Amino acid sequence: MKFTVLTLFPDILRAFFEASIMAKAVERGIVAYDLVNIRDFAFDRHKTCDDATYGGGAGQLLLPEPLGRALDSVEAYKKHVIYVTPSGRPFNQAKALSLSRKDELVFICGRYEGIDQRIIDLYVDEEISIGDYVMSSGEVAATVIIDSVYRLVENVITSESLNEESFSGGLLEYPQYTRPDVYRGLAVPAVLTGGNHEQIRKWRLQKSLQKTLLNRPELIQHARAAGTLSEEAEKMIEALAEHADYKHDRRQRKMLRTVQERIKRQSARNEKKGAIIWTS
Repeated sequence: MKFTVLTLFPDILRAFFEASIMAKAVERGIVAYDLVNIRDFAFDRHKTCDDATYGGGAGQLLLPEPLGRALDSVEAYKKHVIYVTPSGRPFNQAKALSLSRKDELVFICGRYEGIDQRIIDLYVDEEISIGDYVMSSGEVAATVIIDSVYRLVENVITSESLNEESFSGGLLEYPQYTRPDVYRGLAVPAVLTGGNHEQIRKWRLQKSLQKTLLNRPELIQHARAAGTLSEEAEKMIEALAEHADYKHDRRQRKMLRTVQERIKRQSARNEKKGAIIWTS
């Protein structure tokens, strides 16, 4: 797979491609990359790539001519072009998986107030947002997407590792532990050292559900809507409010019940709209 990134600051991205797992993927020929400096396509000796916006307002906008020439140089019309912007569609794991199946992705890194709309109209296939906040660096935002995508490419990371990560099954990942057995008085849960794989599987599912309910309850609703929440998981959800881990903490028990009630109310509303929601 190849990543082509158009940017005013290629050095920001070069460090990412030359380190850690990405560097190994590049060395093994699984991933390739090309960093294109938009300034190399500017017309004047000052390498000007931005100007004021029509209609007034604060900030500068990337000029269409240098950016368009840079896109033409990589034959962007033959490839999947992504513009990373706060006004794009939200990025998630499902989108990362979809993009990982492409042969090549071309990223446009915005700066200042963004890029001229005519570039979007002529070249861009997708506008993607990494979250509801604004950054000054399109390079950092593009790196977030690239990092999520390339690791899903075959042979970069083992399938076993990918299958147990957060969002892989619609839930957040369970807690993880390593040596030593006891750290500052806190011991590794006994179930993880007992060697019973079925008990470990159940413990991990329970902890995954517990974390998802407390931190991202809407994911439970999504899993129900998709029909991916097992009967075993549904029973664990019902039991979690009275689970022994919560008996010492009334606040957490109350929070969990509130989350469950909110999920059921939302499910009921969706059913009235004609949506199919699986509930326990």
